[in-house]
Amino acid sequence: MEVDRNGLQVLDREECLRLLGTATLGRVGITFGALPVVLPINFRLVGDRILFRTGVGTKLDAATCNAIVSFEADDIESFSHAGWSVVVTGEAREVSEPDALTGLESANIPRWAPSGDGRFVEIPTTMISGRRIVPGLQPGQEDKR
Repeated sequence: MEVDRNGLQVLDREECLRLLGTATLGRVGITFGALPVVLPINFRLVGDRILFRTGVGTKLDAATCNAIVSFEADDIESFSHAGWSVVVTGEAREVSEPDALTGLESANIPRWAPSGDGRFVEIPTTMISGRRIVPGLQPGQEDKR
């Protein structure tokens, strides 16, 4: 595995997708009113897409108008300071095709808010990157795990 100049292990696409498949809480970064906004979301990785549910409002409106967004999920173990972070950048869009919606109902994608109409938003994982914190790993040192 490659280690970056900060001593973080660089994750390949397959490992990034595997890790995203283990998480259910992430953050979506959008631009709203020319200002950056980061919002927590519950999500699922379905195939190679990040999917989340939301109601009408700032998140849906800003994230589905041909906007480029960023998405991040992570897992950090606070005692050892080991963990990972995966970032996805892409164009978010509302899923509205009837056939696609039928398949998503069975994917059990939760909502962050307890109520709402539950529209689906997808972000492709075409642009994905990730890093892992390995305690004691130094820049230029190879991780032998």
